[in-house]
Amino acid sequence: MLVIPAIDLKQGVVVRLTQGEKDTAVVYSEDPAEVAKLWESKGAELIHVVDLDGAMAGHHQNLESVKKIVNAVKIPVQFGGGIRSLKTIEEVLGIGVAKVIIGSKAAIDPNLIRDAISKFKEKIIVGIDAKGGKVAVWGWQQMTEYTALDLAQEMKRGGVTRIIYTDIAKDGMLEGPNFDAVRDFTQAIKLEIIAAGGVTTIDDIKKLMAFEKMGLKGVIVGKAIYTGKIELSEAIKMVKDAQHSEPVPETLSHQDRFRRPFKLKSEDEGVKFY
Repeated sequence: MLVIPAIDLKQGVVVRLTQGEKDTAVVYSEDPAEVAKLWESKGAELIHVVDLDGAMAGHHQNLESVKKIVNAVKIPVQFGGGIRSLKTIEEVLGIGVAKVIIGSKAAIDPNLIRDAISKFKEKIIVGIDAKGGKVAVWGWQQMTEYTALDLAQEMKRGGVTRIIYTDIAKDGMLEGPNFDAVRDFTQAIKLEIIAAGGVTTIDDIKKLMAFEKMGLKGVIVGKAIYTGKIELSEAIKMVKDAQHSEPVPETLSHQDRFRRPFKLKSEDEGVKFY
């Protein structure tokens, strides 16, 4: 199981949101490529990048920043946000992105997924973002009648092999994941699953490792690594040690856990976008 650091882009800078609400954005860095290099230096084997502007606008807005990230690191980058056509997928893959994530369009136009899988094969990942069991689209601004599991089953029939499952209610809250929802989804769909939303401590990651045999292939960590609640290198080492049946190291001390790797632009509440 991989521990995957997230880089969320808004207006060219690295931010984190709470439950996807755009007016909660806090800026952590103005140099996305440097952030990517930092996570790579801490042992990351994959980076998860999201264009928040693109997700809301319906077409990518931060592709130049994504290109800089791809060129700055040697590890693969998966990217989503505003991916709504085969042409856009081809454009994104053309700058060196390893895998493309399709979210909203998967629920709105399943035929696009079938066409994308046919053309790009395993380079396509579907992102399913759920709140209260129902799928949200258009940058999490609109709810659908789809349940997460129903959409996943349809995607499976269309040839999808990997899904990123995000619990919106937990995202950015630093309150821990919805373990029951992740377990039930992973166990039922029987595909490669990456879980996102709410991961706050190394203990959270330990608990999620119990679902690895069900098909959980990775966990995305966001705000927790930017605020210092999780030290990325420690989390990655813990997972690798456990996978090799070595003793799992103790979690970070209270003092170290809250050591922030980034200084906010404003030490009060950070910079918000309105």
